[in-house]
Amino acid sequence: MSEFVSPPVSRRRALQSLSAGFGYMAFSGLATRAAVTGTGSEFSNPLAPGKPHFPPVAKRVIFACMRGGPSHVDTFDYKPALTENDGKTISGRKLMESPWKFEQHGQSGLPISALFPHLARHADDLCVLNGMYGDVPAHPQAFVQLHTGSFQFVRPSVGSWVLYGLGTENENLPGFISLSPPARVGGAQNYGSAFLPALYQGTAIGQLGRPVKEASLRNLSGNRLGRDLQRRQIDFIQSMNRDLRARHQTDKQIEGVIESYELAFRMQAAVPEVMDLGGEPGTVREQYGIGG
Repeated sequence: MSEFVSPPVSRRRALQSLSAGFGYMAFSGLATRAAVTGTGSEFSNPLAPGKPHFPPVAKRVIFACMRGGPSHVDTFDYKPALTENDGKTISGRKLMESPWKFEQHGQSGLPISALFPHLARHADDLCVLNGMYGDVPAHPQAFVQLHTGSFQFVRPSVGSWVLYGLGTENENLPGFISLSPPARVGGAQNYGSAFLPALYQGTAIGQLGRPVKEASLRNLSGNRLGRDLQRRQIDFIQSMNRDLRARHQTDKQIEGVIESYELAFRMQAAVPEVMDLGGEPGTVREQYGIGG
């Protein structure tokens, strides 16, 4: 019987395969700082903000996925033909017009239903995209198609594409996060990076169905080591890294990745501060179900 010995895993491979942890996340911030300060000429950060085709206006992208919310034909997508064919059966399905009346608002004439009388006052400040469509009637598959563009094949999520195309200026936090994502209807695929490098995938904070006050960032919470002991641990790891660097002065990019442990250490201080909502007004915390 032959023994199978798995090949040794390089540090590059380990960091890539463990990218869901804080190693690669920290590297993105470290390299971003190097790109801004001009001190990191030895390696290039793939998450550094790139030069867009047009002058940037938006500072961030917030995608609120209102699963189970009102239909598009009852909110912003006016369908006159649906009203004309109300009650007719097409392809085995009976058509039903919207029970809410649509009116045009603002100088743009944006159609908005009677469901949103207050939002309609700001019609000229809104941009409504009605160019998307789905060809899957089943909700779980359509949910994945909404986020990735396909329900049959594994594709990067829209958030991963935004991060891939525009980068991020964050130094201590991920550039793409998903708040309380569902475990079903596609799960992590809805914020995954698919064939893009893993550092473009979203970082989940919390889980659907659990109180937001219990939300946390995996791999950066529940540390059993005290800060002083962890500092000593990182110093020991870094001393071995420096010894290895002295023997093998070849891959400068990996040198930068290994040194990202320093930033990971700082992330453990930055993330709890971001997640701490104690400084928010009581009314805001009540709206998010905190303290109830």
